[in-house]
Amino acid sequence: MRILLWAECQKLRRSNILMLNAFAIVFIAVIVLIGGKTTVDGVDFSESSGWYMATTLTWSTMFVLPAMTALMGSYMICREEQDDTIKYLRLIPINEAKLTAAKMIVTFVLSVLIYLLLFIITLIIEAALHFSALYMEIVLDCLKMYLIQGAGVFFAVSPIIAIVPYIKKSYWAALLLAEIYSFSALFMSMSNPLKNFYPITAVFGVSGYYETSIQELIYCIISLSLCGCLAVVLLTGLNHSQKGKIHEEKII
Repeated sequence: MRILLWAECQKLRRSNILMLNAFAIVFIAVIVLIGGKTTVDGVDFSESSGWYMATTLTWSTMFVLPAMTALMGSYMICREEQDDTIKYLRLIPINEAKLTAAKMIVTFVLSVLIYLLLFIITLIIEAALHFSALYMEIVLDCLKMYLIQGAGVFFAVSPIIAIVPYIKKSYWAALLLAEIYSFSALFMSMSNPLKNFYPITAVFGVSGYYETSIQELIYCIISLSLCGCLAVVLLTGLNHSQKGKIHEEKII
């Protein structure tokens, strides 16, 4: 497994996916800052302590980072099939279930690291705006929210990552599907019952961004857990389907 994880990291280093993610992080951080500096009825929102870090977390999860995580995961899942290199891997042979698991583990770790990088950028800007208002307790609380958001977003979009290989579309389809999926969270967040069950908004409940009761928190955790289970079922079915194709090819 360690070799597979290392190999997947090397593949990502040779692609532009990581640079695209870095650009998306910087882009959302800058856009939120500009939006905060734009006064509405004479109010400069960026002058409010904590507003920037909270708003960046919301905007990034509603509009940008779920789509980037889905793109990254589906890119790793689909790449060998689309580049027609999977047949060479099968000659080794390689355990495709372990290979898929390695891809998902790397995606999970990178999803958390993306949010960690976003946290570092927002912390630096927040410190430049309101250094005197920053306390260690506030910083650690925000760090916890950002890291949990990163983990939660991975589980929320994992079914999209898993379903893209079935529809035989480019991994860019995952970007589109996840963007629609995350944008819909804006409307789901307006309903108290729905926001606990819709995976993207459930992430906010688990991370502590939304104030939730114990029961609501359980609903949020169940929602994300079901997403993870669905992804496992889909990916397991994909591996069985691929093994069936190999067996048919050998018979022919």
